[in-house]
Amino acid sequence: MNFVNLLGQCVSARDFDQQVADIQIRSAIRNGFTALGIPKTEPVR
Repeated sequence: MNFVNLLGQCVSARDFDQQVADIQIRSAIRNGFTALGIPKTEPVR
């Protein structure tokens, strides 16, 4: 749950379903940033 703190201190939604959606959006954003930091290697010919 550390990544929740990186994108905001708390879950702002009050409804449980909205909280789940909020966490899913935050994890998708975090995964996108992680994907940007992973280098793509290509074989040298």
